[in-house]
Amino acid sequence: MTVNGYLQGLEVYRVGGAVRDARLGWPVYDQDWVVVGATPEAMTRRGFKPVGRDFPVFLHPETHEEYALARTERKSGHGYTGFTVHASPEVTLEEDLARRDLTINAMAESSRGELIDPHGGIADLEARVLRHVSPAFSEDPLRVLRTARFLARYAGLGFVIAEETLGLMADLAVSGEVSHLVAERVWIETEKALGEPWPEVYFQALDDCGALEVLFPALVQDRAALDEALGRLHRLTEDIDSEAVSRWCWARLVEHLDEACQAGLAEALRLPKAYVALARQAALTRRLRLDAQQQSPDGARVLAWLDAIDAWRRSERVTPLISLVSMDDPVLAQDLALAWRLAAQVLPSSLVEEGFKGGALGEELARRRQSAIEAALVDPDARP
Repeated sequence: MTVNGYLQGLEVYRVGGAVRDARLGWPVYDQDWVVVGATPEAMTRRGFKPVGRDFPVFLHPETHEEYALARTERKSGHGYTGFTVHASPEVTLEEDLARRDLTINAMAESSRGELIDPHGGIADLEARVLRHVSPAFSEDPLRVLRTARFLARYAGLGFVIAEETLGLMADLAVSGEVSHLVAERVWIETEKALGEPWPEVYFQALDDCGALEVLFPALVQDRAALDEALGRLHRLTEDIDSEAVSRWCWARLVEHLDEACQAGLAEALRLPKAYVALARQAALTRRLRLDAQQQSPDGARVLAWLDAIDAWRRSERVTPLISLVSMDDPVLAQDLALAWRLAAQVLPSSLVEEGFKGGALGEELARRRQSAIEAALVDPDARP
């Protein structure tokens, strides 16, 4: 059977992000489809694999793209899971589109390329506006985060959140609905936002509607520090091209927070260990940089920093952290790079050959590394 043969006789529409991004000239990576007039049994008979837990979603036997049966939703509880879903052959495409969050996500395209746009998505695309489809937007607090995330993606194209939509987002924050979001879901949206072209806009949008204080209270304790942190995010996305950019953005966002605040956020959001570790390393690096502004860095403090970030066992950590320093203090970064290069040449094996062992080995290793660091910091001629 051909790829399209599985769909023969079905009323199928391409929906959501693929329709939106194709018309924006944005890369289309994934395609989602809605099937109207079918039953779960009819889909499985055609070889589609059911994967939806809360509503009928199926994977195409060959392309593995998602095909969802048209459905409606009714609010039945708190949070983004508090919905009763109704999927049946009687649900129309228009009814399915009406349950979606933003007008630019509520468009569909037929197999013949015909656009179905009952809520003015094309007009809002052209006007660069993120606008809710209906008052039902207020039934799902996750839409606050999704709207902020879309703004982080498209802000550079001139998009803004419609004033009335921002008002609904604020209502969800004030009413407490946002606080019912589970930590894992908050983090999923936040991690995606951190990987968008303008991640700082995500947090700005959440702050504008009052949701930032609910979900990330530690960030709003010092407004000046928050503004500085958001500025760091913008610069970071310009300077770092890496698959780990989301981790680096999170680290720069929270590096000014003390250890207790970082730990509180990590626990509240169920952060992955890699994010927690990098945030701690960034905080240690920031402290070293700020100390250097007060007085010239010395070998003991630089050695303590290298020890704290576990540089001797995890040498791959050092260069990226020095790159962070270079964004704010290029001279210090150059000094640290040379200090690390010289200190890394002091090897335990060489000291063992000299007869050092036990505690004496550790003490001599630290002394010589500190001496190498100090030579780099005080002797400009030592630079290659």
